[in-house]
Amino acid sequence: MAETAGFIERHGLWTDEQKRLAEDILARVHRDGIRTIRIGWGDQHGIVRSKNVTAMEFESCIKDGKDFQMVTSIFDTTNHPIVPPFSAENALGVPELIGLPDGILVPDPCTFKVLPWVKDTAWILSDAYLQSGKPMPFSTRAVLRKQIAALADHGLGMRVGLEFEFYLFRMLDARMSPEASGWPPEPPRVEMLNHGYQYLTDNRNDEIEAVLTALQDNLLALGLPLSTIEDEWGPSQLEVTFGVMPALEAADTALLFRSAVKQIARRMGLHASFMAMPKVPNVFPSGWHMHQSLFDLKSGANVFVAEGGESPLSEVGMNYLGGLIAHAGATSLMTTPTVNGYKRQRPDAFAPFKAGWSHENRGAMLRVIGAPGNSGSRIENRVGDPAANPYLYVASQLIAGRDGIVNRTDPGPSAKAAYLAERPLLPRNLAEAIGAFGASGVMKTELGDTFHNYLQLVKRFEWDRFSAAVTDWEQSEYFEMY
Repeated sequence: MAETAGFIERHGLWTDEQKRLAEDILARVHRDGIRTIRIGWGDQHGIVRSKNVTAMEFESCIKDGKDFQMVTSIFDTTNHPIVPPFSAENALGVPELIGLPDGILVPDPCTFKVLPWVKDTAWILSDAYLQSGKPMPFSTRAVLRKQIAALADHGLGMRVGLEFEFYLFRMLDARMSPEASGWPPEPPRVEMLNHGYQYLTDNRNDEIEAVLTALQDNLLALGLPLSTIEDEWGPSQLEVTFGVMPALEAADTALLFRSAVKQIARRMGLHASFMAMPKVPNVFPSGWHMHQSLFDLKSGANVFVAEGGESPLSEVGMNYLGGLIAHAGATSLMTTPTVNGYKRQRPDAFAPFKAGWSHENRGAMLRVIGAPGNSGSRIENRVGDPAANPYLYVASQLIAGRDGIVNRTDPGPSAKAAYLAERPLLPRNLAEAIGAFGASGVMKTELGDTFHNYLQLVKRFEWDRFSAAVTDWEQSEYFEMY
């Protein structure tokens, strides 16, 4: 009697290569004695969630996927539901979510990795589906896949280089008392690992050599293309860069990297934070700089390379640049999706607050690196929040850049004094970013009505909670005076 086709085969969700890799993974699980597999996915905030399954259960997961609670899709950053969970209808526009039934996580065999810091444990990324076999409408990985496919229709692919700044503190008090376990909980009490404002000082790097080595060894053991790891400008601030990768691989890497760093750090009695501007004395803001270029799918050649003339990029590259500038306000919700992320955008802080570009100038939002004949020609977007959802950040660049190519958008002149030049201001806070995103016809068309509406609901709920909170500033400003 023939074996019944599983969920994955029934809906044609794997390529032949994924099927082959799945067989290899099963053999490896048995051979290497792997006992636990974390089936992970990136939620709408770019936070890794996972289901831990045994090796035996994993065998059925690569046939039928793994059920999971789709309630996570209606959570804000601290797991508050953004809509009533059990109403007959809601503002999401997805009937399949009424009553919060299970969805299906389909592991992607291309992402299987053994975790070097956990005994006999592996990690595999998954794609979320409805029980009907349709993609989960709020899957941000699916959003990026769609944009990569749209770019491929032009015969082009995208390469991405990641450059993260973040903080690594020594944990003094994790604040685990019941009184501190709120919604959200109290943040941990920390101290610095080393002094800062001695950028790239060899002695400072040596002071934290044990920490840097532990991170480097584990990240390399994961197979991530780590390039550099070193101290940054601020005290206890680090910077990590990676080699160039295809767009989806880069987003997957960013997702795993942040989660890996936080887990490794916690096991060492440290606290890693990708918050753009922590409320810690004497810190300097952190950013996520994304290097990007397009290549010809047939030849592999970088199509941003100029053949001659005065422009640092080819015509395609300059038009792509023009698209990034034209849609800088609309994409802010995807590049800088937190309330805190806008606190770093200020004059002369290595963080842009205007939509402009410049050739080899770190004060501009878009730093163009290139010259005629330079095979490494690319654009560095310096506006990114280190906490941004990787799939949405990358997708936002493709949406804006591809629109620039299609419409031959002129980026305007390079700005020599990036902070002083007359250029459009970027959104000053999350509320303005939500407004710019909501008003963008390009974003609505590319993302679809359902996801376009959903992202606004998620982030507006977050902004409304922030607006309702009484801040330290207000208490100091008004409590005694009035």
